[in-house]
Amino acid sequence: MGGKDRSVTRAGSLARTGPGRRMLLQGAAKSPGYRSYAAYSAEAEARLPGLADGIARDIRGRIRDDASPASTQRAFADEVGYPEMELSGGALGDAAARLADPAAVLDRVMRILDSNFVKMTLPVLYALYDGAAEHAGRDASLRRDVVEGHVLAIDLSEPMDRIMDRDEDLEYLDDYRLMNPHLLAAARSMISRGGEAVLSGFEEGFRDAMAGQRLDAELKSRPRQITWQDMEESYKKYRSVMGTAGSNMALAERPLCEAYRTGMGRAAEAAGCGNEIEDSVKSGTVKVPSWPLYYSVITGDVGSGFRMALGRGSAYLRDARMALDMLPDGYSRRGMLEFLFLALDHYNRHWYGRLGGAMPGMIP
Repeated sequence: MGGKDRSVTRAGSLARTGPGRRMLLQGAAKSPGYRSYAAYSAEAEARLPGLADGIARDIRGRIRDDASPASTQRAFADEVGYPEMELSGGALGDAAARLADPAAVLDRVMRILDSNFVKMTLPVLYALYDGAAEHAGRDASLRRDVVEGHVLAIDLSEPMDRIMDRDEDLEYLDDYRLMNPHLLAAARSMISRGGEAVLSGFEEGFRDAMAGQRLDAELKSRPRQITWQDMEESYKKYRSVMGTAGSNMALAERPLCEAYRTGMGRAAEAAGCGNEIEDSVKSGTVKVPSWPLYYSVITGDVGSGFRMALGRGSAYLRDARMALDMLPDGYSRRGMLEFLFLALDHYNRHWYGRLGGAMPGMIP
């Protein structure tokens, strides 16, 4: 599935889940969906180093040319609603000095690109763009800007998460603070080439995603008082990001953009459930906030909490699969999307199967 942990898609892992076994059968038969998914995954992997180089050059140039870095920092922190994102004083100058080195900027970019979200998303967005362009009879002139601009915006969530959680790359957090507003500006510049409707859709989705992210941070302070509505609202951090990106792969043109928005928004939420289970397995404690935590607190049983979270992910996937019926007749990437949803189902079930005896005592 193109994520960081390749053990998820080893043959032995695939053989342990129902959807994984169906993936193996499709791979053996070289089904159209499997071939398409494999081709886009290979393209994304091949393009990633060049994408990283381009982002690094762009960000370094924006940092160098920023006439008022303190104002840039303050404006970004105000926009996203996180005072913690602002870098000021001597720390700002120190970070700027470090990032004057091209190798340092490339290193930081590579670190934040090394994420499941980016690696699992890039091939899907290429496929969605191509499917929409083929259906509309468009050329590929906007493909790079629209796809990679959205990947760049998605990538912004990585340094922001690391700053808020302080659980990774502690020595680089100030560098990420300096880079963040320029990552957003670069993403906006690329996305804007898709037209006014595409940029407007992105801005709305970005605001929704930030609202979900802010609620997510607030919920960390009251893990046992989280409500269903809280979780649904916080999941905007997944739903709005990928729903908007999906819609914009069709250049926000109805009706295809609505099928993309629904399918990708729900698929992202399904992956969010799997990610919460994975993080809980790896940390030995239920992620805060998360569906496993919500259900565990309500039922008083951790095992039930994880089982119901797996069910929540399956419900999101059912909605994503329903969006396939919204696709136009003859749409050429349907098999690839069916394979993607199968892979997400396997991902969730794989990590649920890894829980084993780790569940007792997980609730913080």
